[in-house]
Amino acid sequence: MNLEEQRQHILSGQIYNDLTPELIKARERTVLLTNEYNASFGQGPEIREGILKRLLGKVSTGAYFEPTFRCEFGYNISLGKNFYANFDCVMLDGGGIEVGDNVLFGPRVGIYTTNHAIDARERATGACYAKKVTIGDNVWIGAGVHINPGVNIGSNTIIGSGSVVTSDIPANVIAAGVPCRLIREITNEDKTGFEPDQY
Repeated sequence: MNLEEQRQHILSGQIYNDLTPELIKARERTVLLTNEYNASFGQGPEIREGILKRLLGKVSTGAYFEPTFRCEFGYNISLGKNFYANFDCVMLDGGGIEVGDNVLFGPRVGIYTTNHAIDARERATGACYAKKVTIGDNVWIGAGVHINPGVNIGSNTIIGSGSVVTSDIPANVIAAGVPCRLIREITNEDKTGFEPDQY
């Protein structure tokens, strides 16, 4: 299979060989592009977003990663408008990562769409499978959060720092823990009356 055929096979959720020459070469390309992006820190948005457009599947306006950003392939990542990731973001995107608008990542957030086979012999010979991760609009992912394969996080939700997200989290809630669990809904009582022109 060529790279595009392998990509589609991986996105289907079926078991695949993570050690093919095509996938190894694709990861090498991604390392070089993320190196270029990380080295562009301090340059204008037209330069930095231009590199992201060569690296990622879809990039909307206002996408920004602090150094350092790492991903596996890049072409399976879709970012909405005004995305911001703090330091040391890792996105292993074999199964696809879709992020909505106005999403904030704290430092050291990791999203992992791929998992290795459970059987030791299969694992040693490259057997993997992948599941898509989806994050809705206006989500805040706290520092040091790890998001596992197949997870969906609903819009407006906050994931507390240090959480390990192993299953879906609904919209409009605060969730945290290991494993991550619902703590409470976000309500009108959480509003502070903040208006940006006041400051």
